[in-house]
Amino acid sequence: MSPITIATTCFLAVILLISARGKLIRNEKVVDSVTGVGMPVRHFPKLALLECFGAIGVVLGLLVRPIGIAAAVGVTLYFLLAVLSHLRKRDLAGAGPAAFILLLSGGTLALQLS
Repeated sequence: MSPITIATTCFLAVILLISARGKLIRNEKVVDSVTGVGMPVRHFPKLALLECFGAIGVVLGLLVRPIGIAAAVGVTLYFLLAVLSHLRKRDLAGAGPAAFILLLSGGTLALQLS
């Protein structure tokens, strides 16, 4: 496994945990952004759990490749849907962070597949 794959994977995991934390502590900016696309606050713990599982999965993927690939696919799809949800509401500011994580997760997936 290349150092760039390890670094990118670990960076993605940290970003996912930060994103999950924002939902769990109900950070005002996160609440405004996510509820703005129609997601009720009651689903925040589930979304945070998915992000935590994604973080664990991509890191485990450094040891067990199929787990990392599956986790990276899941995270990529999660953030693709997030970006599309923001774009549907014409929320370009909210789409930015989600798009960044989408690109990072897609890059991680590509690196884990190579």
